[in-house]
Amino acid sequence: MAQLVELIEKTVIGLGYELVDFEISPRARLLRVFIDRPEGSAGGIGVDDCSTVSHQLTHVFTVENVDYDRLEVSSPGLDRPLTRPADYQRFAGQEVQLKLRIPLGNQRNFSGVLEGLREDGGASLVCLRVDGATQEFALDNVDRARLVPKF
Repeated sequence: MAQLVELIEKTVIGLGYELVDFEISPRARLLRVFIDRPEGSAGGIGVDDCSTVSHQLTHVFTVENVDYDRLEVSSPGLDRPLTRPADYQRFAGQEVQLKLRIPLGNQRNFSGVLEGLREDGGASLVCLRVDGATQEFALDNVDRARLVPKF
């Protein structure tokens, strides 16, 4: 599976996009690829972008003998997941929802304004402003993090 993710990421980056996330069905019959524009790029992901990546991945999968039934390529949506340490820096200042693997004081879910990521003795800490106070969470303990869409 790691080789498949590397193959997808290399292809997506080669086309000028960023691989946000990748999902595979239990029997590896459905592949879902979520792409975005790299940091600093203007605009969002459109149908043409998804089509371009889908066509290229289809060709790459044929050459590499990747066995699958269906490929879906889409944008991560307004509630984009934060999947890499760089995402916590990129989206600083935006509202996020965090779910922790291990509860902190009987609480697993937190919402607040992301202040970024900082290093502390080799550990990465997610800094989140919650109700006017900054709380820090070990990045290793973050199960899921998503942007909160503003309408």
